[in-house]
Amino acid sequence: MMDAMKPVRVDSWLWAIRIYKTRSAATTACRAGHVRVGGERTKAAQTVKPGDEVRVRMSGFDRILVVKQTLSKRVGAPVAVTAYEDRTPPREPSAMLAVRDRGAGRPTKRERREIDRLRGRDSHED
Repeated sequence: MMDAMKPVRVDSWLWAIRIYKTRSAATTACRAGHVRVGGERTKAAQTVKPGDEVRVRMSGFDRILVVKQTLSKRVGAPVAVTAYEDRTPPREPSAMLAVRDRGAGRPTKRERREIDRLRGRDSHED
């Protein structure tokens, strides 16, 4: 139980709870400034302890995680979920996507303009 309270490196913890596939990917994210601990940009070697808030920028949005348990070794998914509390607000539903039937061929000029309008592009941009 004392191991769960011991501070661990933030990159190692993010890898252990399965946020990143590899520890080097977690380290790279820290170097790029995509990881914040307590609101401050962090280096990979910074330690986290229970109660710390970790923000991870992934796919254009922030995941807000609160450390409940520190892990230094990668564990199974059911155990990993118990090591943090996810406080990420729900995302807004994405805008309507233009979907064409498979095998329908190239869009006509009119259909292409409608698709551009749905995507928020001006058809007269060049």
